[in-house]
Amino acid sequence: MFSNHIGEYAALLTAVFWTVTALAFESASKKVGSLSVNLIRLCLAFVFLSIYSWISRGLILPLDATNYQWVWLSLSGLVGFVLGDLFLFKSYEVVSARISMLIMALAPPIAALISWIALGEQLNAKQGIGMLLTFAGIALVILKRGFNPEEEISDTNNKKFKLNYPISGLLLAFGGAVGQAGGLVLSKIGMQNYDVIAAVQIRVITGIVGFVVMFFFLNRWKALLAAIKDSKAITKISIGAFFGPFLGVSFSLLSIKYTSTGVASAIMSIVPVIIIAPAVLIFKEKFNSKELIGALITVGGVMLFFL
Repeated sequence: MFSNHIGEYAALLTAVFWTVTALAFESASKKVGSLSVNLIRLCLAFVFLSIYSWISRGLILPLDATNYQWVWLSLSGLVGFVLGDLFLFKSYEVVSARISMLIMALAPPIAALISWIALGEQLNAKQGIGMLLTFAGIALVILKRGFNPEEEISDTNNKKFKLNYPISGLLLAFGGAVGQAGGLVLSKIGMQNYDVIAAVQIRVITGIVGFVVMFFFLNRWKALLAAIKDSKAITKISIGAFFGPFLGVSFSLLSIKYTSTGVASAIMSIVPVIIIAPAVLIFKEKFNSKELIGALITVGGVMLFFL
């Protein structure tokens, strides 16, 4: 029975791995800052990917890539890893990984919109409904009904929508979703039939270069050195790098190999739901039934989008 559902189980494990990654990076970002976490985790991910590539392909570096692939995958790395993850990791510090990953559920619909505009890919009615459900689920979590005591109580329009979380954190998470979506589209353009792990290597290399340039301009080397010396932070970053860019990518590819891309993507989209339990138990985050319902609606929308 297990052998008949290898792809589905691999997709489920991928969602678990990405949950571990998000929580590990949230904890590390709050401790040593998101900028340092981004650079260190990309360096660690590059080591893991290079070892895997050497074992599977006999090449440590993606030297067999064409100029076309280097250009487009490098752009993907800059948009996805540098800009997208910079926003995402910063949002961890403001609104937590649980809420950030919920907002990140917008990445697939945003990627579809970008592909529709840039590549002419078609969207159907079911995908449109999926997008609306995803937006509705997120809105249920982040919005609340407010009350303005300065207005008359008898005014039936006295209640207005307010945000449950800081708008800066929500915008940062949304920026992460846009960055990830843009990175995915650029990867699709550049990767073609090229090896996926090698393609990720190129994206990671570009991400490292991008963050190094950023460190030069911001002169944050002391903060980076302090982060490297922080053993607890390094342990959490290592865990995040191992379970995310390495295991997460590998098992996502395994899932797509043994089941359809739509089924795999739908199962992998359940991160906003499974992250709730560890966020509450480990980080003692406050949680209510409305947030669970919103997360379920969001995941349902993403699943409808893919299936």
